[in-house]
Amino acid sequence: MYLPQTETELAEVIRDADAPLAISGGGTRGVTCEGVTLGTAGMSGITLYEPGAMTVVAQAGTPVAEIEAALATENQRLAFEPMDHRRLLGTEGEPTIGGVMAANISGPRRISVGAARDFLLGVRYVDGAGAIVKNGGRVMKNVTGYDLVKLMSGAYGTLGVLSEVSLKVLPCPETSATLILEGLTEVQGIAALAKALGSPFEITGAAHDPDKRQTLLRIEGFEPSVRYRMEALQKLLGGENHVVQEAGILWAGWRDVAGFAAVDEDIWRVSCKPSDGPALAAKSGALGVRYDWAGGLIWLRMPAGHDLREALGRYDGHATLIRGKDQQRFEPEATGVARLTAGLRERFDPRNLLNRGLMG
Repeated sequence: MYLPQTETELAEVIRDADAPLAISGGGTRGVTCEGVTLGTAGMSGITLYEPGAMTVVAQAGTPVAEIEAALATENQRLAFEPMDHRRLLGTEGEPTIGGVMAANISGPRRISVGAARDFLLGVRYVDGAGAIVKNGGRVMKNVTGYDLVKLMSGAYGTLGVLSEVSLKVLPCPETSATLILEGLTEVQGIAALAKALGSPFEITGAAHDPDKRQTLLRIEGFEPSVRYRMEALQKLLGGENHVVQEAGILWAGWRDVAGFAAVDEDIWRVSCKPSDGPALAAKSGALGVRYDWAGGLIWLRMPAGHDLREALGRYDGHATLIRGKDQQRFEPEATGVARLTAGLRERFDPRNLLNRGLMG
C-alpha cells in the first residue's frame, strides 16, 4: 500500500507506477478496484479556513468529522449533508473530504442547496501521468475554459487523485422542524412531496417510508419563519400529521440509509424522475424501499444477485449498486457517452492506472 504524506509524494507514486492503482480515501464506501492501494489519508489537515468568506480549504485525506468540527465553532456547516456509508456497508475508517468530493456524495438537503460538487470551488489533483494540476480557486469564478472542478467530482478517482479541495460552506440555521404525514401510500406520499416542493415554503428534506407509511418534510431557518411556514404547510397538505422539532437524528438516519443497515441483501441506489419512483419500485421486486429527494432518489433492498437493471428496463435515470457482488457497480454508458468517457480517460490517465475498470 502506498500512503503518500504530501502532494509531491503522491505525484511521484503515480509517475513511477507500472501497475494499476486502487485509490482509497478513508475506505468507508466499499469501493474495490484492481491494483495496489494508493491511500490519501496521509495528506490531511485544514490549510485555510475563512469564516467571513465562508470558505474552507483542506487536504484530500482530511476526515469529514474534523472539518465539521472546525465549522461548528463558527456556526457553519457542509450544507450538502454528505452521507456516511459505514453503517450501511459495515465498513470502518473515517470518511475523508477527498472521498466525498470524488464520489459527489450528497444527502437529503440536495433538493434545496444542490449537490456536493456545487460547493466545490477549486481542486488540486494529480493526473494519471503524475502531473500536478490546479483548477478553480477560493471564489465562485472560473475563467480557464475547462471546469475540471466539476469533472473531478463524481469521477471516483478515475481521472485524477485529489490532493486538496476548496469548499464553500454555509451558516447553520437557527432551528428546524419536520412535518410527518401519516398513512399515505407511495403514490400519495410522492404526490405530497411534489406539492410541498412546489410551494414557497423552502423544503430542505423530502422523504417517504413505505413500510411505516410516513412522509417527511423538513423546513429550516429562523424560528419565526420556520413556525409560519410549517403551519402553512400543514394547512396546504392536510391529513393526519404531526411536527417534530430539531429532528437531526431522524434525518441522519435517512442520510445514511440506516433502515437497511442490518440486512444481508444487495442495496441499490436509483436516480429517476420523482413521478416515476413508485412504478419503478413496483417493477423492481424489491424487499424494501426508501424514497429521498422527493422521490428522485430510491434506495432498494434487493435479493442477492438480482439483476435490477433488467427488471427496471428503460427509464429516465440510472441505477448504482452500493452493496453487492458480481454485478457492474455503475450503469453502463450509452455508446456516445462511452466514447466521450474513453477520450477523457485517455487524456487524463493515458496508462489506465487509476481505479481501472471501476466506471466501465
